[in-house]
Amino acid sequence: MTINIKGKIGFGTAPLGNMFRDIPEKEWTETVQSVWDHGIRYFDTAPLYGAGLSEIRLGEVLSNYNRNDYILSTKVGRLISDEKEENKEGLFEFGRKNKVIDDYTADGTLRSIEQSLERLKTDRLDIVYVHDISPDFHGDEWLTKFDEARNGAFLVLSQLRDEGVIGSWGLGVNTTVPIELAMELENAHPDLSLSATQYTLMQHERALERMMPGAQKKGMGIVVGGPYNSGALLGGNHFDYVEATPDVKKHVQQLNEVAHRFNVNLKAAALQFSTAHPAVEAVIPGSTRPERIKEDLDAMNEIIPKEFWDELLERQLLSTKAPLPK
Repeated sequence: MTINIKGKIGFGTAPLGNMFRDIPEKEWTETVQSVWDHGIRYFDTAPLYGAGLSEIRLGEVLSNYNRNDYILSTKVGRLISDEKEENKEGLFEFGRKNKVIDDYTADGTLRSIEQSLERLKTDRLDIVYVHDISPDFHGDEWLTKFDEARNGAFLVLSQLRDEGVIGSWGLGVNTTVPIELAMELENAHPDLSLSATQYTLMQHERALERMMPGAQKKGMGIVVGGPYNSGALLGGNHFDYVEATPDVKKHVQQLNEVAHRFNVNLKAAALQFSTAHPAVEAVIPGSTRPERIKEDLDAMNEIIPKEFWDELLERQLLSTKAPLPK
């Protein structure tokens, strides 16, 4: 599937769900407005992000614009209940208190879409991803969840795409294997999947083994989420949504050494690396800081010398199989 995402960059809205912290209204509204004002027109969200908070906030801003002027994706697999949980934990402990229920069935998928449309204040979705049917969320139960989705969500989304109700569907996961499995199914054909944290400057070898070649062979597009691996690449304390280890910090230090030698912004290297692969349709960094949006756009256009990539290869900080930016 080829979608026309302007500049191959979109906006990931997990942070709008109060990921890691409680974000003031002024900050998130100015951030989304900054995204729009800088010409980015692809927005990705999910019910999980703050138990619907990200969708609500995104809908507040986007409902002021013509629906034909932007591309919108959200996810299914989670229903937001009216029941409240007072002691929320995890990534979105500062989100809404509503209970989040896993549901990958056909009925659950349709209900999830209905709920999302309401929160987003829109009448249609361009792309729908099946969210987190993956070992990092469901442990040993993940294959059971995958089967539930295979017989439920996948079939519903295929039908909705065939009927023209949605444009594309696929998986939205933080590991590669579920996408690889889904591509091989006989009764479902995802055409655009969101791979978070797996095809990045810091982490890409596993994706290059099967997921990326499979996507090219099957004609499935990839959207890269989490291009900074939850901020670790830019000096943050989290890598793939958990505390960064000493090994991760050492890896970042090595990348920084090369970047400083060639006066390269690591953010630019990360975004340009992820979008250099021919299977990648877009990269979707997330933020809640308005000033970061221009930084991301400038980074996409920064000139990076060939010698920078050569040294990363020489120091074995890049796979020799990875397509490099021109």
